[in-house]
Amino acid sequence: MKNNNSSNSSVSFPKSRFAWLWENMEGRRGLFTVALLGTVLYNVLQLVVPYFSGRLVDLFLELNDTGASISENAHTFYVLIGAMVGLTLFRVLVVYLTCMSYEHVSQYVLFKIRNFLYNKIQRQDMKFYSTYRTGDLMTRVTGDLDAVRHNIAWVIRSIVESFTLFGAAAVYFLIMDWKLALSILVISPLIFVIVFRFRRTVAPKHALLREKLAGMNTYAQENISGNRVVKAFAREDYEIAKFGRANNDFAETNIDTHNTWLSFYPYVESIANLMPIVLLVVGGVFIINGQISMGEYVSFSGLIWAIANPMRQMGNIMNEFQRFNAASAKVMEIYYSEPEIVDAPDAIPHPGRFEGSIEFDHVSFRYEDGNLPVLKDVSFKAKPGETIAIIGETGCGKTSLIQMIPRFYEPTGGRVLVDGVDVSRYKLEDLRKNIGLATQDVLLYSDTIEGNIAYGVSHLTAEEVVKFARYSAAEEFILKMPEGYDTIVGERGVGLSGGQKQRISLARALAIEPSILILDDTTSAVDMETEKHIQHSLRGLDFNCTKIIIAQRISTTKFADKILVLKDGRIIEEGSHDELIAQGGYYKDLVELQLGESVEALKASAG
Repeated sequence: MKNNNSSNSSVSFPKSRFAWLWENMEGRRGLFTVALLGTVLYNVLQLVVPYFSGRLVDLFLELNDTGASISENAHTFYVLIGAMVGLTLFRVLVVYLTCMSYEHVSQYVLFKIRNFLYNKIQRQDMKFYSTYRTGDLMTRVTGDLDAVRHNIAWVIRSIVESFTLFGAAAVYFLIMDWKLALSILVISPLIFVIVFRFRRTVAPKHALLREKLAGMNTYAQENISGNRVVKAFAREDYEIAKFGRANNDFAETNIDTHNTWLSFYPYVESIANLMPIVLLVVGGVFIINGQISMGEYVSFSGLIWAIANPMRQMGNIMNEFQRFNAASAKVMEIYYSEPEIVDAPDAIPHPGRFEGSIEFDHVSFRYEDGNLPVLKDVSFKAKPGETIAIIGETGCGKTSLIQMIPRFYEPTGGRVLVDGVDVSRYKLEDLRKNIGLATQDVLLYSDTIEGNIAYGVSHLTAEEVVKFARYSAAEEFILKMPEGYDTIVGERGVGLSGGQKQRISLARALAIEPSILILDDTTSAVDMETEKHIQHSLRGLDFNCTKIIIAQRISTTKFADKILVLKDGRIIEEGSHDELIAQGGYYKDLVELQLGESVEALKASAG
């Protein structure tokens, strides 16, 4: 498994996070830019009420000093009040439209990236799926992506909003009276020092929190998928306790992360609350000395929140931004990942059927995380239409060998050829469309039986579905199902026996009429009579097909044109059923083990 606890700071990407977001805003960049400008505008309009309030106070005091009648200046009062009301309503409209724009852009980017990620995950090779846990991938395309959306809809807007509001208020203060303004603003750098220290403390905690969430999701996913195993061993209480520990671990990490901000909050709040006190003391002295008017003091007082609130908000913004940093690193890791097994630049297209010849030319293979080789100098040939059976002890490399043919993995040495051409030279889609694969571990989709059989060929007719079901000896039990071929099978085929699932899987592999059919212990769960029917059907297919069959039963291998015996990644025996018995060795011993008598005794009794 991949170590998902590495620090996000160690991950590098072709683009910065914001450049990546901008790239995915294509088609909505104009709207996002307008939303940013709207944010600047409605925060500048925050100055309207304090400004006009100050004007009204100064006007009232002036009239009071001169003894003039308020009625004589009613027009001025109405204009100022009308401007306050009108601009306030206009600001509310701008706020509404910009918030809707941010939400629209964020949902657009979320939709676009999620589709891209799903496409990317679908096209990855087998190494990718053995590296990343399913629960972790689910977290990346759900919770992590929502953190990215939240960054666009709220974090970026809040950053622009805070700096615009602080800047507009600071400029307005400096214009009214720079001395009083500096008295208030001089303590603001302390906030930024505190927020910087907070960022350094909280960043690794958000990365850890994200890992805890992925781990908890992995526990849930694995145990829901493996519910039969849990019930079979009566381990419900154990699994509930294990999930509870993961949930508790996540909750404690979450609380610790939020408490980090709470430990910094009193300092930020104290500095923010200090500003009104500074205004009261210094502003009062300035009024007494006649350095500012009462209206200007009212404007200062009405806008002091525009300096204090952005500072209070910086901690929350930084908290959410670090959450975005941790989540976006995980999303971008998948976004920029590339499969290792891809089409060569000059790949050969082959839209038609293959003849079906297969050759392994001194093939060796080892997994990247393994020290020992899995396959060692394996060579053999299969002519078109032949049946090759592969037999051997568990772990000898049988499955790894067949995975070289559809290029699920690449050999570390030697070549695999189909129709005389290295499989790495073909287009992947053309190669794999010509290969039917059925494995012992069957995955069926939550669909009808007919839909599962026709999965690889969307235009398959009902008559053809029945034909391939008969080939795999599946029709008999399908007709006994409540709705026949229209019966919905549960997730992963729940409701069907192992043998029934294997027969549907075989029918699905046959339905594409492959040039090469690969069966990995596909009949291990069926009875002998059913297996006999399947073997007879495979020998009588109405299309030419080379078959590679991994099996443990002699009843499956004895009709093969060639049998390969693998041991420790090497072919130790090769030949037909009779030839291998005549040679003596592993295959002969296996025949005697399964049949319960020596081969000579069986021949004698048959004679």
